[in-house]
Amino acid sequence: MSTIYHLTTATEWQQAKHKGRYESSNLAEEGFIHCSEERQIPGVLERYYSGKKDLVKLVIETTLLTSPLYYDWSPSIEDTFPHIYGPINLDAVTAVEPM
Repeated sequence: MSTIYHLTTATEWQQAKHKGRYESSNLAEEGFIHCSEERQIPGVLERYYSGKKDLVKLVIETTLLTSPLYYDWSPSIEDTFPHIYGPINLDAVTAVEPM
């Protein structure tokens, strides 16, 4: 089993549960959903979510994903990040943790 993570708001997660899938605004804008490995979460929180409230961490089991998963290089951070190229099927989310 392999686990990755996606940060979002509790409100967006509730909307996804009603839709039957999770789609972030990045999927429409960039063609993929940004995810992280556990070691990358602190930096992502600092860079993109500083001061934001109502955050949750989606725990995603990669073997259950129905959309393609690729690891892409980020030259600005100089690290490789997991990206999901499509919606996240809800059964791939094994836990939702408040941040």
